[in-house]
Amino acid sequence: MGLKQISMRELHGLTTQLQSSEVILDVRAPSEFSAGHVKGSLNIPHDQLSVHLDKLKQYKRIYIHCRSGKRAQAAAETLLKAGFHNLTCVTGSGMDDWVAAGFPVQKP
Repeated sequence: MGLKQISMRELHGLTTQLQSSEVILDVRAPSEFSAGHVKGSLNIPHDQLSVHLDKLKQYKRIYIHCRSGKRAQAAAETLLKAGFHNLTCVTGSGMDDWVAAGFPVQKP
């Protein structure tokens, strides 16, 4: 399958129909995540993915995003090298665009 790319606006459209076998993976730092994130998303910083591969293997589809798209792309490359082929990456967009669009933000 490889890497599919979408925008944050497209991700927002998918959030209402997310299956339990799918996850939104936020690869920002924990401090960024706690400042506001997409409801139900899983936070694993992009530089810590390699120690969480087993946890991610349970999902049939992983939607990866960050603040602007760069860390999401790096995370996707890490996961592709680890053998994941069920990835959708938000590129050229991110949480900044989500907030600017007025989409709901969850805080702890």
